[in-house]
Amino acid sequence: MAIAIKDNICTLNLRTTCASRMLENFIPPYDATVVERLKREDAIIIGKTNMDEFAMGSTTETSYFGPTRNPWDLTKVPGGSSGGSAAALIADETTLALGSDTGGSIRCPASYCSVIGLKPTYGLVSRYGLIAYANSLEQIGPLAKSTADCALLLSVIGGYDPRDSTSVNIPLGDFSQELTDDLKGLRVGLPREFFEEGVEEAVKRHVWSAIHLLESLGATYEEVSLPSLEYALAAYYIIAMAEASSNLARYDGLRYGYRVEHDDADWSRIYARNRRIGFGAEVRRRIMLGTYALSAGYYEQYYLKALKIRTLIRREFEEALKRFDVLVGPTMPLPPFNIGEKIGDPLTLYMCDVLTVPANLTGYPAISVPCGFEGNLPIGLQAITKPFNEDLLLKISFALEANTDFIGRRPGLS
Repeated sequence: MAIAIKDNICTLNLRTTCASRMLENFIPPYDATVVERLKREDAIIIGKTNMDEFAMGSTTETSYFGPTRNPWDLTKVPGGSSGGSAAALIADETTLALGSDTGGSIRCPASYCSVIGLKPTYGLVSRYGLIAYANSLEQIGPLAKSTADCALLLSVIGGYDPRDSTSVNIPLGDFSQELTDDLKGLRVGLPREFFEEGVEEAVKRHVWSAIHLLESLGATYEEVSLPSLEYALAAYYIIAMAEASSNLARYDGLRYGYRVEHDDADWSRIYARNRRIGFGAEVRRRIMLGTYALSAGYYEQYYLKALKIRTLIRREFEEALKRFDVLVGPTMPLPPFNIGEKIGDPLTLYMCDVLTVPANLTGYPAISVPCGFEGNLPIGLQAITKPFNEDLLLKISFALEANTDFIGRRPGLS
């Protein structure tokens, strides 16, 4: 099968740029573990896909090489940061694709492009060879045009890797074996916070239609409250930016990375100039905010407090998933919006991640499945479950796929 690889996953002798000027000419001397495993199964890597620079964004507009457009409407964003992977899939430019998910970067473009996107449990898929943004949050995962393809791809890339210290050594079966649309006895929890202010009515309507379909297939549902989700977005951005500040400190243009042609100044000025020109505005913003959160006097006030909130959120998810098999809600609070519409307003743009970041803070697996269209713009349903229970998410995805026609639709590209 042909597969496209997000441009922050290392590929031997194939340029890997993270969509940044800083790494414009970086050619890795090795393959990421997931790429090794794909090659072992004779997958054909047809190219690297565009993304938000260093995976920092939700629209694929911050790429140094220019934005990616949504194949359903070329004036709209495809989601991000794995927007190039999702757009290539729905445009039938590839059979399968890999993305990475730090705060929704697989599920967001999956929702906006009407494909299936799965963020695996933290530790299920090796991160060796993934160029780091926020180590404690990110995971490589599959994007696909069908549930069967998604299950197959996850079976290939998953499993223990001794080169990744966060990899979990557990038996990994064939995820393709559990695909059925029989959901009898499935207990679905609906977090009230996933349907509150900020989520557009059109999105709620399509997600509720999918929930009623699950009910008709044997599932039961009940509302549940997760009060700490109110603080999830703020905690996520503090943690992610702090880790980004640390991870991206290595790109100074002296040891490696973009370097200005004329460096006739002292070390500190050269370093600042390399980073100012090598990084885009959004990456610089996140580095500065992360550095601030880690600085003396603010570490306890921001970063440490965010870690405590993360623990509270995880405990609430653990309790909720004792009562329910899965938590369900919208993937994104609004349909795809215009290119350029929100890029100048970072806070509004960050709010788009409000429903996806909890799965990254907890490390739990989550999937986005197409559940409807508002006009010609796709809507996605998100399901989150217990760690290493990806087979249940794929079963729900298969049930929706088998009983609707949303996954089979394609944009009319000229």
